[in-house]
Amino acid sequence: MLPTISQEDEFALLRLNRPEALNALSFAIIDRLSELVDQVRTMPVRALLIIGAGDKAFCAGADIKELMGRDQASQKRGAQRGQAMMQKIAELPIPSVALVGGYAFGGGLELAMACTFRIASPKAKMGLPEIKLGLIPGYGGTQRLARLIGEARAQEMILSGATIEAERAERWGLVNAIVEGDLLSEGKAFARRFTIYSLPVLSYAKEAVQRSLDNPVVEGLRIEADLSTLAFQTADASEGMEAFAQKRQAVFQDR
Repeated sequence: MLPTISQEDEFALLRLNRPEALNALSFAIIDRLSELVDQVRTMPVRALLIIGAGDKAFCAGADIKELMGRDQASQKRGAQRGQAMMQKIAELPIPSVALVGGYAFGGGLELAMACTFRIASPKAKMGLPEIKLGLIPGYGGTQRLARLIGEARAQEMILSGATIEAERAERWGLVNAIVEGDLLSEGKAFARRFTIYSLPVLSYAKEAVQRSLDNPVVEGLRIEADLSTLAFQTADASEGMEAFAQKRQAVFQDR
């Protein structure tokens, strides 16, 4: 089955619905995910949560059978197709959280890394095993992993195709938290640490951090000054500072 999206409370919940194939990413699923991420932008939500159906996997990666026998041009278009979908997630103005229960391999880990945050169950296992197939990651793994855990550890994972467990993933900074209990409930609780704040200001902060990765520090400081000025001009900034001065809880209106 193709992925589905629904609204639960203040969240958009995107669910991968292919548990019989460990939620593997066929090209049809990638195209559907792209459509659903576009839909998220039109929904009255404060964060996106992504979860895999079943209890074995978040997403076990690309559908390898679809990759076999393709010519070079088709392979490049396929990589670009997956990369574009992942980038849509990364560029959402709201935070996104991957809820990793079970396996997150290959394209599945790349999907999780496109999200702002990752939380995992204790049984989660992660890796980029493409090297074992004579391939390399093609949906952003070589770029995002190094940004998250550093070049040396990223090279180790990618060149060995090694699988790491949740505890090491958290220690290395690949996972933000390991949670017990119901993963969806824990994901909502995690996201509410951020969604209580002004959405425009959250978007400015998220953008400033993301753009720091692609620019020298001097240029990044200019971007930060511009975005912090935009945040300062919001009604929510006035409310936040007034609430601080009056020693009360701020009531943000997302404007």
